[in-house]
Amino acid sequence: MSFGPHLLLALLEGAVTACVLAVTALGLSLVFGVMRIVNVAHGEFYMLGAVLAWFCASLVEGSPAGAFLLALLFAPLIVGALALAADWLILRRVNYHPESTIVATIGLLYLLQQAVLSGYGPDARPVEAPVYFRVVFPWFGYSGYKLVVIGASVLLLLGTWAVMAKSKAGLYMRATQQDAEMALAHGVPVRRVYALVFAAGAMLAAVAGVLIVPIRQAHYLMGLDPLLLSFIVVIIGGLGSLRGTIVAAFVIGLSDGVISMFFSPTLAKILATLLVALVLVVRPGGLFGERG
Repeated sequence: MSFGPHLLLALLEGAVTACVLAVTALGLSLVFGVMRIVNVAHGEFYMLGAVLAWFCASLVEGSPAGAFLLALLFAPLIVGALALAADWLILRRVNYHPESTIVATIGLLYLLQQAVLSGYGPDARPVEAPVYFRVVFPWFGYSGYKLVVIGASVLLLLGTWAVMAKSKAGLYMRATQQDAEMALAHGVPVRRVYALVFAAGAMLAAVAGVLIVPIRQAHYLMGLDPLLLSFIVVIIGGLGSLRGTIVAAFVIGLSDGVISMFFSPTLAKILATLLVALVLVVRPGGLFGERG
């Protein structure tokens, strides 16, 4: 293929990465924006979504679409319930103190990782895609499921925006984000909002894991790369800025696809890290973040 078709293929692969990364990083940004804590275990919620998708596929054999729909329904609910339990048992106990929650979520990361290793095993396991079709371009055919992932991710991002902008729960979240003490004084149940936000962030990561597992196999260590890339995205976009998170995710995802195609994936990661350093020097609050 000539340069043009190679570039189109790279952009398509980058769009898949960008969309899944946007959903994953949005959960991390939401937690920081409202609760002002950094959830180091966020990548493990992503991993749990993928592992639960494999488990659903093993339960519903012979029906990939049915197993996928089951995973989309139950994986976020199970992971969200686990996040609620972690909020009640751990985060509330340390009173959401920023430094303490970093240490606590590091412990949660290792706990979840070792629990999955014990029950699931060390092997990477594939999950069959729910749909099989190819979109034929003049130069190559492209996986239809990857286009489904892009569409589903965009719908999920729009749904999250609608909840934040239009619903009562979103109003409570925005009020808590701006001033938790003032929100509490006006009757906003801040502790419940914190629990809801922590669970919602975990559920977004789990959905991203379900979407990606037919493309990348489920493995108990698969949460590390999404966690690091999510941190890069959130730092570039601005801590707590949902708009900045989405923009940065598409910048990182598309550039990763193009650079990986024409050069190497390692160079893409190096350039992303350098971009973080540049943003921190020029705009310490991120591209769309507020000044402290």
